[in-house]
Formats: sequence, C-alpha cells, structure tokens
Amino acid sequence: MKGIKLLFVIGILAMALAPVGAQDVTTVSMWFNEGSTLDCWGPLMLEFNDVDPSVQLEIVPQADSWSVTRTAVAGGGGPDIVRTPGPSFVYEMAQAGLILPLDSFSESMGWGDFFFDWALDLGLVDGQLYSLSDELETLVMYYNVEVFEENGWTPPDTMEELNALAEEVEAAGLTVFSHGNASWRPTNEHFVGEYWNQIASPQNVYKALTGQIPWTHERLVEAMETLDAHMQAGWYGGGIDLYFTNDGVYRRTSLAEGSAAMNIEGSWAIRGTVDYFGESGMTWDWVPVPSHDGTDYYTIGMGNTSSINANSPHPEAAAQFLTWYFSPETQGKMLTNCLKGPAPVSISEDVLGALDPRIARIYAELSDASANDRYGYTTWTFWPPESLDHLTFEVERVWTGEITVMDYLERMQEIFAAEFEAGDLPPIPNR
Repeated sequence: MKGIKLLFVIGILAMALAPVGAQDVTTVSMWFNEGSTLDCWGPLMLEFNDVDPSVQLEIVPQADSWSVTRTAVAGGGGPDIVRTPGPSFVYEMAQAGLILPLDSFSESMGWGDFFFDWALDLGLVDGQLYSLSDELETLVMYYNVEVFEENGWTPPDTMEELNALAEEVEAAGLTVFSHGNASWRPTNEHFVGEYWNQIASPQNVYKALTGQIPWTHERLVEAMETLDAHMQAGWYGGGIDLYFTNDGVYRRTSLAEGSAAMNIEGSWAIRGTVDYFGESGMTWDWVPVPSHDGTDYYTIGMGNTSSINANSPHPEAAAQFLTWYFSPETQGKMLTNCLKGPAPVSISEDVLGALDPRIARIYAELSDASANDRYGYTTWTFWPPESLDHLTFEVERVWTGEITVMDYLERMQEIFAAEFEAGDLPPIPNR
C-alpha cells in the first residue's frame, strides 16, 4: 500500500504547486479493496492520469470496498465509479436508480468495438446498459505437483475418481482441499455452483435458471447432497469448524507447502498461487473440476462490474476513464503485469503468448469450452440477487445440520420463482 499512498501524495503535491487557473481538473473517484491486488493494479490504473491532465483518477483503498460502496451510494454519496462483485448485484442498484444508463457513452465512445457482444449484454437491465463486466473468470482445480508425484496420484477427471482419490489423500494424513471462508464468506457459492454444474450438468442448470425445471429437480438435489457429504467428510479445510475459521493465508499456504493436495478456486487465484508456490519452492498445476462423466466443463463468470454513480457530478469524465480502463491495451497490460483476469475484450494473441503456459491454457480452454457448448454458469454472474444471497449464506445451515438439503432447495425455489416472475434476472446466454 505504500506505493499507492505515495502516488496519492505526489499527485496532491503536484496539484497544489500548479499555477492557479492553469488547468481545471476533474477528479474521478474509485474505491478499491486494499491489499496486494491493489498494490499491483493501482499504479497501472493511475497511468490514466498521464492521458489527459484535465481528468485525474483518485483511488481510495477500502477494507471491504463493496460493502462500503453499497452503503454510501444508497445514501446518496459514494465514488464516481461503482464496482460490484458481479452482474447479479447490478440489478438492485439499477432498479433503485443508483447508477446511470450507459448506452449513450457506449455508442459515443465505441465500447462495442472492443467488448464481445455477449459481454455487453450481461450489463443490460430492462434493455438498457448499466454496467461493464470485468475479469473473465472460471473455476479450476489447482493441485500440488510434488504431492501428487510422491504419492503416485493422478488428477481425477470424474467425481467417482475424486471420491477414490480423497480416501487416499486422507490416508496419507493430508487435507483434500485447502479451503476456508473466514476471509471471504461468499466463498461458499463457488462450491454450490461447481457441484451443480459438474454433477447436475450445465444443461440442467440452464433449465433451472430459465424456469424449465425447479431447483428441487433430482439431479440438482443429488449435486447438493454430494457437496454436503464432502463437507461432512472434512474434505474442505479439514472439517466444517475449521472451514469457518480458515482464512486466505491458510488456503494458499497449505496447498503451496503440501499439507493439502488440491484447491477448487477461480482463475483470479493465479497470482496468489504463483506467489505462495514461489516461496515454498514447490510446483503447481491445474485440471478442470471433475464432472459426473469426465467432460471438461468450465463455468464462465465475471468477477466485477463497473458502473457510473447516478450522483456523480461528472459522468462524462467517468466514462472517459472506463473507456481507457477497458481498452484491450490496458487490459492486456494488467493481465501480463498483475495476472489480472481480463475483461471480455479482444486481447491480442501476443499478450497470451507472453504468459506462463499454465495460465494461458486456462483462458484458451475457457474460450474453447465457450465455443463448443461445454460452459456452465457461475452463481455471482447469473443468479438474481435474493436467490444468490440464499444460495450463498443459507447453505451454511445445511452444513451445520440446522436444515436439510431439501429445505434449502425448496426455499431456493420459492425465492427464485418470485424473482423469475418479476423479471429480476440477469441475462442468460442461450445454449
């Protein structure tokens, strides 16, 4: 954080020493989670300030930027650029009039020239564009190569193979998955979504999201019962109690140092994986999350969205920053320098060619899966907001034995049916 703060101080001094009246400066504010990610992204984002001296970006680090932003914007304040954790969160803000429609900016600034068409569609609410999607994501299964080689293990392709491997991992005195949600409670939704897609199939998840089958369908029940069984067996973090107390440092360290064998996590975790394995001297690799039949399914999602605050006094300047930030040039630079998942824009093959082959392979496989009907749906991108809250937090009551899987799914169906009838659904790409 020292680098970011120093840049702020330099910027403030430069403005203070500039001749009075020499330049009218418009400041565009953005709130961002503090930490190692911002340490890398921040200086790159502040390069925007060299583009046009009359428009300057101000980054304000926050311990929990989304919660703080959500509260501030609802109260009539907040930053000019409103970032959310995914398209599902945009709906409630758009419907409440807290963010601006972006269609006119998209047309005048040519966003359609570099965004994929389907990606812009993810930002639609009632036919208008309210957000730009960032960080194209999928989930994969990372594993410790040395641990697998020393024990003669092969990464599993199917859930059946995963069951057999988990028994061997536990017999070796290791934790199956290095997980915990103490640092980020919504981690829960990653596993719910993956088990639905990998066991029930993306096709059935699509049918549920489009109202063709209920969330109590037998295949969806089977997936949730499997996840609950794996939680009860202590696969995740060594036990349910430990899962609730393990933090992000545990998650990275236990995998990198070899006390845990695997980790189901998103492509966004690459940077931390690279850093921690670099410290341990061990080797990482990844495979697709095991499925019911061995097919390589990749769930697709967006890690963040950006919108413009309805209370911003200078939306044009905010749109100018968004145009620069989402350009293929900026996104390519952030991918190669910070291992940031790119926005769904047209990045050149030269950029991917400069990456670690393991990292480039994730984006290549995701692209191939998207083109060949092997894609699934991440919960934070495609679920409506109230259903997403239920999915994410009430599943803990299943794992602690307070409610049954069927209780959980019946309530999910009630909430989802109401949102479906009201039309409060994110756009779902057709299969």
